[in-house]
Amino acid sequence: MSDFKLDANAKYAKTHEWVRMEDGVAVVGISDAAQDMMSDVVFVELPEVGSQVSAGDQVAVVESVKAAEDVNAPVSGEIVEVNSDLEDEPEQVNTDPYGAWFFKVKPGGDLDAELAALMSPEEYDAFVDEEGH
Repeated sequence: MSDFKLDANAKYAKTHEWVRMEDGVAVVGISDAAQDMMSDVVFVELPEVGSQVSAGDQVAVVESVKAAEDVNAPVSGEIVEVNSDLEDEPEQVNTDPYGAWFFKVKPGGDLDAELAALMSPEEYDAFVDEEGH
């Protein structure tokens, strides 16, 4: 079992995004393990509201002092909101990875199938352990 925090209400992608359904909208961010691997986040590039995305599409970028990483959409649909606070305070990703969401998607694909393809918190925890993080 890893030492990273998990959100019990989220599903996780192998690319380290989390998605949590809130009032029919998919809220997306990066996991505690991802922010830890990146170190100090210094910049976040967010998608355009109104953009159509498919599950697996690269839709945002997060940059740290170590590297820049893509943030992928775990579900398909329309970007309906972005967390513009991250543009001025990208360090929120480090201090509160499950509160510092990146974008919200109004689902438009086969949501049940897309969510079923993601990992539970327990599966993600085992995945992170296997990767050696």
